[in-house]
Order: sequence, then C-alpha cells, then structure tokens
Amino acid sequence: MKSCVNALKERFTVHDLAGCADPDALLREIGPDIRGIAGGKVSAGLLEKLPKLEIIAVSGVGYDSVDAAAARARNIRLTNTPGVLTDAVAELTIGMMIALSRRIPQGDRFIRDGRWPGGAFGNWSELKNKTLGILGLGRIGREIAEIATALKMHVIYHGRHQQPGAPYPYYDTVLEMARASDWLVVIAPGTAETNKIISREVMQALGPNGMLVNMARGTMVDQDAMIEMLMLKQLGGAALDVFEKEPAVPEALFGLDNVVLSPHQGSRTEETRTAVGDLVVANLTAHFDGKSLISPIF
Repeated sequence: MKSCVNALKERFTVHDLAGCADPDALLREIGPDIRGIAGGKVSAGLLEKLPKLEIIAVSGVGYDSVDAAAARARNIRLTNTPGVLTDAVAELTIGMMIALSRRIPQGDRFIRDGRWPGGAFGNWSELKNKTLGILGLGRIGREIAEIATALKMHVIYHGRHQQPGAPYPYYDTVLEMARASDWLVVIAPGTAETNKIISREVMQALGPNGMLVNMARGTMVDQDAMIEMLMLKQLGGAALDVFEKEPAVPEALFGLDNVVLSPHQGSRTEETRTAVGDLVVANLTAHFDGKSLISPIF
C-alpha cells in the first residue's frame, strides 16, 4: 500500500521493520521511541521491545496476528479496517464458487493443453437452487448472502449468536448447518475458539457432493482431513483463499481437479487496499490528534 506509506510519512516518522535487513538491530535502536504500529504481526515479544507503544492499527479486519491480550493489558489501543473490504471479499467468494462449480480454471487449462479437439470438457453444476451455509454472518457474510440470494441460492447461517431480523434460517451448530448445506462458506474470525471448527465430522456432514469455501483463516479447517477427503471424493470440492501455514500450500492440493486455489487475495484490489490504507492512517492520525478512533477494537 504505497499510498498508505506515503501518507504515513507525511504525518509521522516511519521505520520499515518488515523490510529492513536486521529487524532486531533496528528495534534496539528505535524501539524505545516507537508510539504506533501500522500493520500486524505483533507478538508479546515485540510489545516488550516497544515500551512507549500506544496504538496498533491493523491493516485488515482480522487481528489474530496481534497478541490482543498483551496489548490490552498495557492499555495499547487496537484498531482494524472493517467495512472497506466487504465488497471485494464477497465478490471473490462468489467468483471462487462459480469457478469451482463450473471448473473455470480447469476449463482454461483444458484448452491451453490442446485437449478440446479430443472431446468435450464435461458437464458441471450450477449454483441456482443450492443451499449455501455461511459460517459468520458479519458484514462480509451478509454481502455474500445477498449476492447468493440474487443467484437464486437458498441461504442459511451459523454464528455465535442468532441475529435478530436476519432473513435467513439460523442453525445452532455448524454441524447441523453442514448437514443442510450444498455449499459451506467460512467467513468468521479466526480465534482459538474457531480453530479447526470445520472438522472432519463437519466435512463428512457436507458430504461427497458438498463444496467448502474458506475465505477466513486456514487454521479454521482441519486441513489434513480436508485433503484426504478431497482425494477420496468424500468431500465434493473446495475453493480456498487461505491455508494453514501460508504461503506454504500442501502440494497434495495441486493435482486435484475438485479444488480451486487462490493466494489469500480476498481484499487485494487496488480500490480496497487504498481504502484500507486510508483507514489505517485515519486511525493513527485520530489517536495522535487526541480524537476518537474511527474503528476501534479497544
């Protein structure tokens, strides 16, 4: 986010910790004077080296890369960038669903490999009249639901709480929702409580015709079980924008024709990254100007 970095440099003295050759040496030099962080990946160990830190402005919705408990214990403010990436993530989610249901990447490769003259590509499946289960009906989940409804899908959802006024059936557990779903989209926050919430049992409930779409965090899916079930056709397919230990992606996924892979690009559009950067700058500026934060976590 070059525009974000430039805007920060106009207002603050900026040090690039991620891009420096020796982060430890830089921290020894400037750590005692740092008052704000723009970005993420803030561990308790890093916080210990920043005694004057006042605020962490995360560039994204998820803040699981920050030791929030350690930050809160020191009264360090924490912000994120909700809302501005809703449309981009929802758009890619639906795009990956269509790509998986119609095998768009595989069809492209079918032509490039010169295989079309040898016979037709095959028949696949529509989204119309399928049931979409959404794990996490937050801003992005609701936008996905609206687009899916426009595509004539039936939407159901599960979350920590049933949302008053939500026009979709609520399921008390993700397992019950999976049993009722043709597609399952994961778009909830990645926390200790949601670690591997998409278990083998949930994927078995989704079944050999079920499709799993993970747009949240790779840790929320039992990745080993998922790969095994995809290989054995016990799970119909998967569209994955996130992985357990990205950027490392299990090679076992590469040869599967019932998988669509994406390099964690849910919010990576020029428009959205600019808006994310603007909100990071706005939060930091508000804090140091003594004004209310725009999008505080705490």
